[in-house]
Amino acid sequence: MTLPSRMQGAVLLGPSHIEVRDLAVPTPGPGEIVVRIRAATTCGTDVKVYKHGGHPRMLTVPTLFGHEMAGEVVAAGTGVTKFTPGERVVIANSAACGSCSYCLCERENLCESLAYLNGAFAEYILVPSRFVGRSVYRLPASLAFERAALAEPLACVLHGLSACDLDRYQRMPQAQAVVYGAGPIGLLFVAALARTGIEVIAADPNPPRLTSAKRMGATCSVHIKRGGQQAKRVRAATHNAHGAAVVVDCTGMPEVWNDAIATAQVGGLVNLFGGCAPGTQVALDTHRLHYSEVTLKGVYHHRPEAFREAISLLGDKTFPADELLSAHMPISRVSDALQQMMNKQALKVVITSDG
Repeated sequence: MTLPSRMQGAVLLGPSHIEVRDLAVPTPGPGEIVVRIRAATTCGTDVKVYKHGGHPRMLTVPTLFGHEMAGEVVAAGTGVTKFTPGERVVIANSAACGSCSYCLCERENLCESLAYLNGAFAEYILVPSRFVGRSVYRLPASLAFERAALAEPLACVLHGLSACDLDRYQRMPQAQAVVYGAGPIGLLFVAALARTGIEVIAADPNPPRLTSAKRMGATCSVHIKRGGQQAKRVRAATHNAHGAAVVVDCTGMPEVWNDAIATAQVGGLVNLFGGCAPGTQVALDTHRLHYSEVTLKGVYHHRPEAFREAISLLGDKTFPADELLSAHMPISRVSDALQQMMNKQALKVVITSDG
């Protein structure tokens, strides 16, 4: 397969500053592959990176960015035997070392040297050898690239779901779950929870997103106001206003963390999935946490097991992932795509090289 010498790529230069540049197509070194990106999807993390001009963990500017991607292998470096040109793949945006204490106890998301991969908003991406060995997955022919690109956020959700102790709560009569935030991650939580048979309540300030939540499996939706202090309103939607067995925050806002904790029933679990800004603190009702045995869990990122499960679930046409794909745009309009997300005009935008 003959590769072109040049490509388009969206380069982040600083806060809200992107340039689409003409760049050299990368050449794979030993153990590396080059993938032609057929579909990349925008993400709330991309919006944060765009607004802040970087990310303390994942990248520093100037750089190509974007991290949800699927495509086809077009070149392989020496020593690569796992993949060959022409294969359809999805790439996880992180790769663990495989040997630290966290990796050895299957908590790869907490790897001491977790490496990240960015550059999805481009025509081609160079995949380092660690990723080739651990974080590139073949796709079934029936799974569309744009749907496959959702594997990364869905893997995060499935990892979060594994922390919810659902086997315990499903044994409770009329068990319910509440999801605060009906953005893309919250909607994926709604869909994944609904598949378990538990009743799901979605809470969000944006009516169109609540409509999406109902289409993705929510049995009830609650239109809340921004700024917190909404727990009483949401609890009122639960059975006998007793609260929910499982509550998931997908907003990353400390005031909503407080609402999520206040929405849990006695013996309930709160999954604090949405990451708040560094240095943020919340006040806790220690008496309630102790005597009501409310469990709080912080959950981050995804694991290889969850990523494989996400690919399988996306291959199931009954899983309503396409609800998230609001629009398609070319690489030249990445800034517009992110702006649409900020304006709540789109859930996710599919970025492609041909528009």
